[in-house]
Amino acid sequence: MTGAAGIGAATILHWPASAAEFSYKYGSVLPITHPMVARMAEAAPLIKEATGGQFEYAVYPSSALGGDTAMMAQAISGALQMYSLSGDILGTRNPAAGITGVGFAFHGYGANWEASDGALGAWYRGVAEKLGLAVMPKAFDHGFRNITMKGKPINTPDDLRGVKIRLPVAPSFVALFKAMGAAPLAMNLGEVYSALQTGIADGQENPLQLIDESKFYEVQKYVSMTGHIWAGLHTCFNLAAWNKLPPKIQDIAGHYFEEAAIKERKDWADNLSVVTKSLQDHGMVFNTPDIEPFRALARKNGFYEEMKKRMGDEAWAMLEKYTGKLV
Repeated sequence: MTGAAGIGAATILHWPASAAEFSYKYGSVLPITHPMVARMAEAAPLIKEATGGQFEYAVYPSSALGGDTAMMAQAISGALQMYSLSGDILGTRNPAAGITGVGFAFHGYGANWEASDGALGAWYRGVAEKLGLAVMPKAFDHGFRNITMKGKPINTPDDLRGVKIRLPVAPSFVALFKAMGAAPLAMNLGEVYSALQTGIADGQENPLQLIDESKFYEVQKYVSMTGHIWAGLHTCFNLAAWNKLPPKIQDIAGHYFEEAAIKERKDWADNLSVVTKSLQDHGMVFNTPDIEPFRALARKNGFYEEMKKRMGDEAWAMLEKYTGKLV
């Protein structure tokens, strides 16, 4: 993959003012108000201008092109050229792709960025490339995930026993909550509100930003700040669609995507207090449990051993360089 280093504002290509030579679609399940999608939309005209009109992409937010599993399949097959990829979702194709989303692996921000921007992220991108996806190096922040419930807060692992909790279609998420004694329900984001509203699910887990954007406060009461999984999202291309782009266009696009990701990380951090207040103003009640009993139960019930077997010794050793020993 061509790097983005050294690209400056003066690197402008020239192309006739007619239709772009390369016109792609970018899909995400997230709304346009999500910082990642907003920054990708902001970058689109800049990239088109910098490539002299040769390369353009249209942004399709809010599952307009399908749910995560459908869009990922489209991106792998080439039916969709660009997609906002989660390694946890890619884990349905290769479990090792979910390596950065291991439950309770990261303790707040710091090591997660070292891992994602470093050797672990590069290894993950190599896994994705073998599956037919070209993944841009810098991840966008999607935050630490927290649990919401309608009927009670989650203070201890016992509070999760038998709880019907909605999870994304990601094997590592399902394994974590099974280890907690919950009853996981894997489904795409577009189905979640209805599942909560009708009682199919008792609760769900997501970053605060998405809880607010999805208006889950209308059907949930409690937010338990478990921070159990950090989620990073990457701009990715169908590998053949990426390779069709000339190296200069790859470099220009890569530069703007990296810039967008760095800006979005700050957006996310700046917005946390705003989103927290919004959820509280909508009546949600927050609690912050001690996560050590959750981690201990996961270890006792074999979760980390299972993840190590699924993801392989090489990936696991790299993860533990950033997190410390998990097994």
